[in-house]
Amino acid sequence: MKSLLRTPRAQAILAASLGGYLRFALRTTRWTLDGQEHFRPFAAGASAVFAFWHEFLPLMPALSLIARTLPFYRPTPIHTLVSQHRDGQFIAAVMQRFGIMPIHGSSTRGGAAGLRNLLLVLGQGALIGITPDGPRGPLRKAAPGVAQLAALSGVPVVPLAARTSRRIQLNTWDRMPVPLPFGRGVVVCGAAIPVPRDGWREAVPAITEALNQTADRAAALCPA
Repeated sequence: MKSLLRTPRAQAILAASLGGYLRFALRTTRWTLDGQEHFRPFAAGASAVFAFWHEFLPLMPALSLIARTLPFYRPTPIHTLVSQHRDGQFIAAVMQRFGIMPIHGSSTRGGAAGLRNLLLVLGQGALIGITPDGPRGPLRKAAPGVAQLAALSGVPVVPLAARTSRRIQLNTWDRMPVPLPFGRGVVVCGAAIPVPRDGWREAVPAITEALNQTADRAAALCPA
């Protein structure tokens, strides 16, 4: 059975099923956006690195649903960095169903090419989504790559988090929540963090702290 589930056809079916379920669950959730003043420049077309902890990955497509309801929204290409491993390919297939285009690379495989492609699309005015503690942790500790990317590209890091009132908590390393339909949800957007080209090392703890603050606020605004 495990071998069958690893075949390209099975992976495609699973990605379609999960993508369809997430679309249903997110669309039937009553969403609010906390920190609209921080989000406004980027919904209007400014480029940025959107950062959020790996546990919030299934919830972040809700931000695009919220953005489309805002009067100042301007459609902007969104990309996300995914691993070249099998899990990354699966995540990429799911994300594409929300109009989020994958860029393949990681710190161990395809890292240099991935960084070049990220810089290329940022230079074209796109938005990038990154999980600084993914794909395997340590939990809620930002790796330096997110600060390096912001420093090289000249765009800020925008911390994000999300929470839903109805969810199932998975028994994974990051305790990832799977949203259930017909609940309440919140996406929290923190203040943008500029990263000087020669000061990315000092920015890493600030990014970690900002991501933890947005996560704590999301949990406070949307308890189970």
